[in-house]
Amino acid sequence: MLRTLRIILLGLALPAAAARAETTPRIPASAITQVVMLGTGTPNADPERSGPAVAVVVRGVPYLVDCGPGVVRRAAAAQQAGTPGLAVSGLSRVFVTHLHSDHTAGLADLWLTPWVLERRVPLEVWGPPGIGSMTRNLAAAYREDLEMRRDGGEPSNPGGWRLVPHEVRTGVVYRDSNVTVTAFPVHHGKWKHALGYRFDTPDRRIVVSGDCVPSPEVVRQCDGCDILVHEVYSQSGFERRPPEWQRYHSAYHTSSRQLGALATEARPKLLVLYHQLFWGTPEPELVREVEAGFTGHVVSAHDLDRF
Repeated sequence: MLRTLRIILLGLALPAAAARAETTPRIPASAITQVVMLGTGTPNADPERSGPAVAVVVRGVPYLVDCGPGVVRRAAAAQQAGTPGLAVSGLSRVFVTHLHSDHTAGLADLWLTPWVLERRVPLEVWGPPGIGSMTRNLAAAYREDLEMRRDGGEPSNPGGWRLVPHEVRTGVVYRDSNVTVTAFPVHHGKWKHALGYRFDTPDRRIVVSGDCVPSPEVVRQCDGCDILVHEVYSQSGFERRPPEWQRYHSAYHTSSRQLGALATEARPKLLVLYHQLFWGTPEPELVREVEAGFTGHVVSAHDLDRF
């Protein structure tokens, strides 16, 4: 156990299951880009898995996808474990896939806590239509807190309190010297707008699905990408669910069997599972369910794993 904890703290993407320890890829020492799993959970209140959040860190600059519950403290833990680019005061960009609460409930924390801890620039939020309304209502909800912190004697920090939304649909939504971020549409049940994101960096192409059923757009955006981070539910667990829940999940999410077929088309060098719905299926079995349809490299991610 002590050896496992030491390896995790060194930043290797290792699970609790020993069977995965020998097959998880090491991050090349020369890597410009790292992917850090800040949250791999679902709406289920699993204390080992924070809400969905993925950090793409390029030359020490963090770009987040989603902000589920626990995101800021997971970032602080990742910094302590060896990713200095995830210092809380540097969290200033997040790309939201859709407005489900498990993907956005950490937004107020991501906005306010880094500011209190001396972030000096606004938090900028890219997301589908509706993200503007969400941020405006957050600003209204925390009006008294903002006024007290700005005018009540705390050290001045001009600019860091601001929350700047950017409503986007598809195409290139952000570009700087580190990364080009492309939003693409996915289907997530009755949501009118749900997005995945592709990150093109100097050394890697990374695709994050968000929540969705199998999408040909994910295949097109990946097309042999370095890392595909994709949600999944266990097929065997699904078959034990009540019919009404089967109808819901099949309309909103991707089964292990479907993901194996999708990954075969998409051809990622590494397929990372997150937002895993196990329903009693052991984690190694979930991986095997995906591998039944995909012969490439598959990892079931845990919070703070790095790739």
